[in-house]
Amino acid sequence: MGHRKLTNSHQLRYYIALGAPPTRTPVDGTEPFMRPEAGFNPSWFHKYCGIDFSSRWHADPDYRLQCHRLMSDEVERRFPGRNIGGANDGKPPDLITGIYGCVVLPAMFGQSIKYFPDKWPAPHSQPLTDEQVNSLSPPDLDNNEFFQGILNQLDKIEQLTGTARGYINWQGVLNIAFRLRGQRIFMDLLDAPDRAHHIFECVTTTIVQGTKKLHERQKKTGVDEKFATIANCVVNMISADHYEEHLLPYDLKIRAEFKNFGIHNCAWVVDPYMDGYATVPNLGYLDMGITSDFKKAKRLFPSTRRNILYTSMDLANKSEDEIRTDFEHIARELAPCDVGLPDIEIDVPDERILFAMDLCEELSDKYGENKNE
Repeated sequence: MGHRKLTNSHQLRYYIALGAPPTRTPVDGTEPFMRPEAGFNPSWFHKYCGIDFSSRWHADPDYRLQCHRLMSDEVERRFPGRNIGGANDGKPPDLITGIYGCVVLPAMFGQSIKYFPDKWPAPHSQPLTDEQVNSLSPPDLDNNEFFQGILNQLDKIEQLTGTARGYINWQGVLNIAFRLRGQRIFMDLLDAPDRAHHIFECVTTTIVQGTKKLHERQKKTGVDEKFATIANCVVNMISADHYEEHLLPYDLKIRAEFKNFGIHNCAWVVDPYMDGYATVPNLGYLDMGITSDFKKAKRLFPSTRRNILYTSMDLANKSEDEIRTDFEHIARELAPCDVGLPDIEIDVPDERILFAMDLCEELSDKYGENKNE
């Protein structure tokens, strides 16, 4: 099936652990020309497995291990032979990825968390005032109760699985600034840029320090991670010029601290931000939406692991012929790449998911032999 040899060891690929928001993981050299990665929203596992994603799921590794078994069994039953979420990859369960969803950093900065039985948690605090922003500082991670609670979980996870593999979803600088400051962060960029940059600096420092401390703890179990990724989900709320002026320098600061680095741009049109992203040295990962300029992406990022994010809405609502047309476009213009199928909701039939995954295999065979990079 159109597998490609590992030629770029700096590359990262899309990864969705069971019950977790998407993140990234290093390539292993076996990636097919079009590699599907499917993942389900908590509502899917809540309905079909009875999983409760409230606070216990995030704080109790024993409970997560029980849930992992239920989720793995359900996925293998419905999608036999498909390695969705690592259900049948033969590795120890990943009990780290997904804990506290995307609110780890807001919680470390003191925001409260609201939990749901069928959704990932969300910050539950008022946006920071001007005065609170001015007095903001990076948390002392060695004495931060929330972060130390995560590290303490690693001890239990190692006991349960023999390792501590997995990732924390740190998000990205603008994402976290938006969660802390709310919509005012976009006005700060215009009328109080020093205030905005103070938040950005605090967030950047915390992402770097937190990632390194997690890696240090994991290395004691034999897990040696050397990369960081950021999520720029709300970057489309600012112009490309504002991104390059105000945010890119912080992305570059994070990039400079790690051997490998990737950017999650989200399922939007990546075109306005590609020139800025292209200045990131040795970028290992970049994703984008279906209407992005694939030819430009492939030209600007020839050695980057690219990923198209195909939305649950498109998967559910488009006809098989329309999906085939989209995937043929991906194969011709963007691949070799990942095909992300994230956030699948309960309205997407199993048959549609299998169709998309089979299509990736078919098109890898059709296009991959002569187009491997």
